[in-house]
Amino acid sequence: MVDRPIALEPVTILRGARVQVDALRAGRVIVGVCLGGLALAAGLLFWSGAHKNAQIDALRQHGVAVQDRVGGCLGQLGGSGSNAAGYTCTGTFSLDGQRYTETIPGSTLLAPGATIRIVAVPGDPPLIATAPQVASERPSGSVFVLPTVFLGVLVLVLGATVLRRQAIPPGQ
Repeated sequence: MVDRPIALEPVTILRGARVQVDALRAGRVIVGVCLGGLALAAGLLFWSGAHKNAQIDALRQHGVAVQDRVGGCLGQLGGSGSNAAGYTCTGTFSLDGQRYTETIPGSTLLAPGATIRIVAVPGDPPLIATAPQVASERPSGSVFVLPTVFLGVLVLVLGATVLRRQAIPPGQ
């Protein structure tokens, strides 16, 4: 028996079609999509952090203490669905002569009909928090750490790309 080299050519061609991929171009597209996603993520995280800090400021500076009457609670199931992971309760409160029904922050089971003290912002009634939450929350610069890291990585990769392009002689 004679050993023959294995052929590296395709055994057959599907309907005469061949696919040729420019690896350099595909790589550029993939890197571009990744950088675009990184820029989008950084922008959304910056916006989200600023929005969260603004909500904390609004609750602390303009919040009004009101009584919220618990309407009812629903259990949240965790993991496999066999154990309770917390509760979502809704309550009704009055602010500026209007009645509002909103989800009460937290995951504690509250008795229907019980009243709890919450802080609401006039002009933005869905923005509510319990009094202990408002007392313990502070606007923080730490919400901007991750988007800053993302932005730094984006700048470094873009800078490296520009330097690489400048180092490559034209026509190559």
